Amino acid sequence: MNDVLARVSEATGVPADLLGGYLSVLAATVATGRLPSRAEVDDMRACGALAAERGIPLRLLADACLHAAELTEGGAFSAVRRSMAAFAEGYEEAQLTAIRKEEDGRREFVADLLQGRADARRAEHFGLRLAEAYMATVVKAGEPLTGGDPLIRRIEQALVARFGSHNILVAVRDGLLVCVSPASLGAAGGEFVHHVRAALTTWRAGVGRPHSGPGGIVTSYQEAAGAIELGERLGLRPQVLKAADLLVFPVLLRDRGAIVDLVTTVLAPLTKARGGPEALLETLEAVFAVQGNHTAAARRLGISTRTITYRLERIRRLTGFSPTDPTQRFTLETAVLGARLLEWPEEPLP
Repeated sequence: MNDVLARVSEATGVPADLLGGYLSVLAATVATGRLPSRAEVDDMRACGALAAERGIPLRLLADACLHAAELTEGGAFSAVRRSMAAFAEGYEEAQLTAIRKEEDGRREFVADLLQGRADARRAEHFGLRLAEAYMATVVKAGEPLTGGDPLIRRIEQALVARFGSHNILVAVRDGLLVCVSPASLGAAGGEFVHHVRAALTTWRAGVGRPHSGPGGIVTSYQEAAGAIELGERLGLRPQVLKAADLLVFPVLLRDRGAIVDLVTTVLAPLTKARGGPEALLETLEAVFAVQGNHTAAARRLGISTRTITYRLERIRRLTGFSPTDPTQRFTLETAVLGARLLEWPEEPLP
């Protein structure tokens, strides 16, 4: 038996300690016709798991089993079949256990990463080099997503197949689907959104700016999530919002007192209009969105061009600001944006 064990190990490269019990099973089958016992099957499952942990390919383990059967006298292939099944079962269980541990570690790492608690060594294990610039693309679905959603796995597999496992990190954070990718891979974020668009009916995406360093991913993630929030508060139409295009809004929010003063001074007179200020605010938003084209604004609102003209004149009379004057237009547009940020007129001004 030792001679057979040595020959099989030399021919296949499978360590002898993984095959000792298997050869005993073959010998017993040849001598008595007895199939492997439950204890022997458990031992071979353990050897299969050990082979997986040592990184021995399953095909080599199978080849060693078949080669040993060739060298053993008599008909032992019924024992071979049962033994190979035990080896493979143990091997696969070890692989699944390793995958679960990796996924658990990945989820824990992502949670720490997006809270600014990840260190460089852990990041490198998952393929992230924190000295590089990274950007986050965040998606908010109609219903909050969870880490166990199969959609997440499908999207991640598609992105990894194109860009490589060391360039893409897909996870769920606070019900949002997050994709982190190097800034040098500009197409990754767009590909991520492409798969989201194909899988979800209701969604909105935010794209953060590239940032480097341990806190860079956190900053980009916060910018992307903030872009989604701003889009909802302001009723912006695009489904994909870039934080770089919305930089004026954080500036406005930093001085809340100034924005309250602007909205009060410029727009508060609209409350005197019949039916309240909402229709006039919507008119201003539509006109500003199409660069002052009354026909296009009327089409957006589903009203006549004459109604647009009437409302703009009403706004000029009530506020003293004309949307056709360049300087006054800027003041009006900023005030309207400020009103949406303050959720006025639904919420009263301080």
